[in-house]
Formats: sequence, C-alpha cells, structure tokens
Amino acid sequence: MEMTAINTVNTDDPYKEDTTNHSPAIQNNMAEHDKRHHPPLKPMVKSLAFFAAMGGFLFGYDTGVVSGAMIQLREAFQLSTLWQEIIVSATIGAAAVASLAGAVLNDWLGRRPVILIASFVFSLGAVVLALAPVREVLLLGRLIVGIGVGLSAMTVPMFIAESAPPHARGMLVTLNNVFITGGQVVASVVDGALSYFSWGWRIMLGLAAVPAVIQLIGFLFLPESPRWLIKNGHHEKAKQVLYKIVEEDEVEAEYEQIQKTEQEQKRILEHELGGTPVFVRVFRDSPVRRALIVGCGLQLIQQLAGINTVMYYSATIIRMSGVKSDITVIWLAAAVAFVNFCGTLIGLYLVGKINRRTLTLGSLGLVTIVMVFMAACFYVISVSSPSDGFANPDAGLCANFSSCDSCILNEHCGFCYEEMNGTYVNNSGSCLPVDTQDNSHSSVGMCSSEYNTTSGAVWGDDFCPTPYGYLALISMALYLLVFAPGMGPMPWTINSEIYPMWARSFGNGCATATNWICNLIISMTFLSLTEAITRYGTFLLYAGICALGFVFLFALLPETKDRPLEEVVDLFAQPACACCGKDPVKYQRLDIIDEDNPRHSLLA
Repeated sequence: MEMTAINTVNTDDPYKEDTTNHSPAIQNNMAEHDKRHHPPLKPMVKSLAFFAAMGGFLFGYDTGVVSGAMIQLREAFQLSTLWQEIIVSATIGAAAVASLAGAVLNDWLGRRPVILIASFVFSLGAVVLALAPVREVLLLGRLIVGIGVGLSAMTVPMFIAESAPPHARGMLVTLNNVFITGGQVVASVVDGALSYFSWGWRIMLGLAAVPAVIQLIGFLFLPESPRWLIKNGHHEKAKQVLYKIVEEDEVEAEYEQIQKTEQEQKRILEHELGGTPVFVRVFRDSPVRRALIVGCGLQLIQQLAGINTVMYYSATIIRMSGVKSDITVIWLAAAVAFVNFCGTLIGLYLVGKINRRTLTLGSLGLVTIVMVFMAACFYVISVSSPSDGFANPDAGLCANFSSCDSCILNEHCGFCYEEMNGTYVNNSGSCLPVDTQDNSHSSVGMCSSEYNTTSGAVWGDDFCPTPYGYLALISMALYLLVFAPGMGPMPWTINSEIYPMWARSFGNGCATATNWICNLIISMTFLSLTEAITRYGTFLLYAGICALGFVFLFALLPETKDRPLEEVVDLFAQPACACCGKDPVKYQRLDIIDEDNPRHSLLA
C-alpha cells in the first residue's frame, strides 16, 4: 500500500494544521473520518454540561445583580465609596480562598460533591442577602455567596472538560461562559424590573437561590467525572459513566487511555518525585510548571484587562457618563449585559472554528485598542464638564473644585446645577458638600433638603451633565463585543485542558484563585483609582496591562484545540516560544495518509 508523508505545518501559523496541499480524495476521506469521530453528543453529556454550567449562571447572576442592586443599596444603607467597594469585593475575596480550598476538596471528595456543596452554600448566602437588616449582615451574605461561587467557578470547567469528548470539549467549556453572561443578562433584567421599588434589591439578591437549587437537585442524579473515578480506583463505576458519555465502541479505548495515563503519572509521582506534596511536584516538573504559569497568566490578564470593572460597576460607569435617572442607568446596564451575552455566543461558535491561541490573541489585541478608545471617550467627557459657576461660601472644601468633573471625584462633594427643558443652564452649577444623612441632597445650598427645589435644581454626586455620555456606552459595548468571544471563555477553556490528572485540581485551583485575587484587586481599587488618576487615566492603565499581556501570551501560549487531555501537557515540554528554540514551531505534526486510514498521526 502506498504511503505518503505530508508535512502539515502551516508556515503562517505554526500552531495550525494546513490541509491545503491534500488531494480532493484525501480531503474527502478526512471529512468522512471527522464525521465518524465527531458523533452527536449523548444525552448524558448534554445533561452534565447543562447542570454543571448552572454554576456559571450563578457566577454571572451574582456579577450582574450587584451592579444594579448597588444603586439601591447605596441609598438604603448610606454606603460610602469604601463600603461599596467592600460589599462588591467581599464575594470576590471569599471566592479566592474557596477556590484554593476547592483544589483539596476536589481531589478528596470528587467534582460532583464539591458542586453540590457550592450550590447549597450559594443558596444559603442568597437567603441571608435577601433578609439583611443592616450592612454588616449584607456583608456576611456576600461572603457566604463568595464561597459558593469560588468552589463552583473552580470545579465546573474542570468537570465539564473531564466528562466531554475531545471534539466537543472546547464548545462545552465555553458553554459555561455562555451561562455566565446569560446569568448577567437575567440579573440585569431583574434589576431593571425591580428598580421601581425601594425594596427591590432584596428580591434581586434573593432570586439567586433559584438557579442554585436547580443545580443542587440536578446533580443529585448525575455521575462523577470518569477520570476522577479511575484515579481513585473506582474502575467499574468509571466504565459505567463512559458508556453514557462516549460511543459504545470507543469505551474500552477511552478507558485504557485514561488508565494508562493515570498509571504512568502514578509511577512518576512515586519513583521520580518521591511522594512529595503536589505543589512541590508541580514546581519540580518543568512542563507542568510552565503550564501553571500560562494558566495563571491567562486568568491574571483576563481580570486586569478590566472586565469585571465593566460588569460590577457597569451601572456606576454609565452614571459617570452623565445619566442621572436610576431606572435609566439600570436598564442601560441590562443592555450592556446583553451585548456581553451576544459576544459570548459568537465565542461559542468561533471556539469550534478557530484555534484557541488565535482567538485569545486576537481578542486581547482588540481589547487593548478599545480600552484606549474608552479612555479617550472619558477624556472628552471630562474636558467638556461644566465649570463651577459660583462658589458657595458655606461649601467648605468643595468650594476649591473648579469643575463638575473634579468635584464629583471627591466622595464628600457633589454638583448642584439648574436645568431648563432637560438642558444644563450655563454657569448655574456649584460644588457642594454631600449631606451625610442622605446623599440624595447636599448639606447646604439650593440642592439641600430645606431649599425650595421648584426652580429646577438637579443634584449629582456621581455624575455631570454632558452631551457626550453616549460615547461611554459605545466604548463599553465595543469592549464587551471583542472581549467576550476570546478573553472571556478562553482562560477557563485552556486551564481545563493543560494540566495532567495528578495536577489538575491544584492547577485549576491556583489559576482560579489568581482570577479571584486579581478580580478582588480590580474591584477594590476601581472607584479609588478613578478618584486618584481620573476615569480616563484608569482605563489607560488597563490598556497598558492588556498590551503587556499580549506579549506574554504571544510568547508562551501553545495551541490545545482537539487534542486529548492526556497529551496537552506535552506541548509545554517544547521551547517557550518560536524564537527560543532551534525549531520554528512549538510542535510539529506529520500525517501519513492512505485511502484506508486517512489520518494516522505521529507527534514529532
């Protein structure tokens, strides 16, 4: 039988297989091969993915609901800038700690029990939030919810990746991100619908218990990850699960491959690494260490690119752009969340069509450009800010600010001005101190509670009148459209693939903790940064971080698409980047093709 070895490395992109030199007959055979090896997903796989991805919905709902609820919480509990940051960040800090604990729990208990625990804890936290009488109890509820979110966010992508067939792994892990953004949309619509009632925030926060209970009930009837079962010696149970998630004629081969990999990893751990703790083994094993650096780097870059600044504070950012109505702000935040959801749907389509590396780098490059545009938009809004028309002698410190923009950046001051037919009256504004008992008024001047407001005075302690507010909305929409398809799902998808079984819980735990810690840094510092270096300065800072992240990933990120989990870590045994080794590619693939076996592959 005639055999032809064809080098399939694409010189334009060394991580992408090139089939342009194949004959029509060979291409037809390869298409038939792909059809045979990409069968429809079994019902159990769909059920596993759906109920696991409900954890993503919980994550998304919590992210989205706090943005709109904060508008009401700020007034209901008279929250200062610091307390707003604490309420938002409490969940994130708790999630960071929980994700590290989740690494131990996942190895000890399994993926399924950890998801069940996460669902129960999240439900409990939602009830506490709905009933919170004071801000301290509100903080407690946010901490409890954070534990549930952290355990879920760390476990769900790993559980889906271990239970999905290789050809559908990327799509199903990305489905988790679709549920995240879907949760944000639902939360924003709920925020909008309940924003007409002063007690609406209680229902907004309490409804988070509904998807948590759905996930809890669903997972009572679902099996454990087959890879975890094999690792822990439950071989018959693992086979039973494999029969439900892969084609019957592939079960034995899949089982043998997982078992062989697990035995090899045990041999390495026992004889070469001497039974040392997992974190020591990871740092001794060069390929796994590199995988961990890339995985944690992806999560760090995702957060420092500012995504959760836009999501947690979307309503606040919209308010900063000059929108004064609370209800309008919340509904515009819902529109922003819907744009993010649409972008993630695009990502769900692209993840099966485009290489992981290309999608990640393309998305991050565009995010950098759009973040610069967002900074420019807020600069225009800033320089067009009206000046202080007259200084009130009783304004104290606030009398020192010469414009509305500089005035509202101080949390103790706000801008009082007059409107006529919805338009700012020139030179009518004055910077005044905020009433410490009720921040919807100034303590002195024509916007104070004692002053007759029939003259049309408007009080804004967190926005300025401007004709350019639409620029901020456009820049936010563009940001989400380019972020959501790539940098949204890819850090989670790639992290679920790149670690060997013995290091998978630890690696995902570290990467998820990195995500939450950076998330915490961003959410705790955003409002303070806008006061210290201005809003446009803050977005320029994020743009600079994105640019550095692009260089990092361009050098270190390999392609993992369509490769079995047991082989992905081998990619990190190659030179760190194309320019660092003798070979110009991270790995090379040769396809030896004949009519009967159109894709017999060897890794070089």
